Amino acid sequence: MPRFSRRPLLLALPLLLAGCSVLPERPYREVRRFALAPERPAPQPPMPGRPALLLRSMRAAPGLDQRGLRSLGADGQVTQDFWAEWAAPPAELVEEAMRHWLATSGQFATITAPGSRLRAGLVLEAELLRLQVEPGARRARATLAGLLLREAPESGAATQILGQLQAEGQAPLPPGDDPALAAAAMNAALGRALAGLEERIVAAMPRGG
Repeated sequence: MPRFSRRPLLLALPLLLAGCSVLPERPYREVRRFALAPERPAPQPPMPGRPALLLRSMRAAPGLDQRGLRSLGADGQVTQDFWAEWAAPPAELVEEAMRHWLATSGQFATITAPGSRLRAGLVLEAELLRLQVEPGARRARATLAGLLLREAPESGAATQILGQLQAEGQAPLPPGDDPALAAAAMNAALGRALAGLEERIVAAMPRGG
């Protein structure tokens, strides 16, 4: 009975497997990251006799805990860019931007963070509701909400609600699909939202600070 050598088959097997595992080459695409830090146009030093403000950790609406730049499509669906994102989760960046914005407003002696030993007369609980571009309307939008509280001077006393606040900022979105344009427009929209929220906070503050 004739005997067949298995050696040629064994030698050819790696070549066959290699041919089956070849995938089409895809060009590498680098993720672009952008800062989210609008600057107020005219920083002011604290005015005398102003209260301290405790800014609590910012909350975020669903989806805004992810870094990808958000865009509202014509069908009403919000999508996120996988190749263009913020340098950190948006809520973290907006909280830092708000802290700096209010600290340079001149309306507060200082802006404190949770865990600080300094007793603040006012407390702000803030939430990021919207941060996106809307190419169909050629605009960027940012929406912030806040709850302004006054801490009772005596331990155990009730906290007073001074106001439930909301502010929206918009900025024009230039033509084109460059993510840098979208990021710049959202920065501008956030700056206007911060300015609007600042106005509402000052209006809700007790007279005399």
